[in-house]
Amino acid sequence: MRITDDITLADWELSEQFMRASGPGGQNVNKVSSAVELRFEAARSPALTPAVKTRLKRLAGRRWTVDGALVLQCDETRSQARNREIIRQRLTELIRKALVAPKRRVATRPTLGSQKRRLKAKKVRSAVKAGRGAVAPDHDA
Repeated sequence: MRITDDITLADWELSEQFMRASGPGGQNVNKVSSAVELRFEAARSPALTPAVKTRLKRLAGRRWTVDGALVLQCDETRSQARNREIIRQRLTELIRKALVAPKRRVATRPTLGSQKRRLKAKKVRSAVKAGRGAVAPDHDA
């Protein structure tokens, strides 16, 4: 399976399993195994770098198994062939997302103006709260 010009997944890395789907299908739903479960052996894949595998694991979340496989399921349509297409597209998109390295955040110092605004806001808030103290009784009345 081709992901990008550089990355191609071998047949042994992917395995598909078909099962009965819930949802649309009428009487047919009880007879036909139209749902698809695609298993991609991501941790053992030579096509992906360790950094990409780490990002893919984070993106996959619960779909990542203990043995390092990525398991995707699809039962959206009544057609097994269409579900296979959808699930393969999802895998491709997930891997392409993992290929993009996030930009490093460059730490910056707060500006002098922003520091002064922050401290002024704190003083105003402090004055509001200080004004909420107990009221002293009037001796005139």
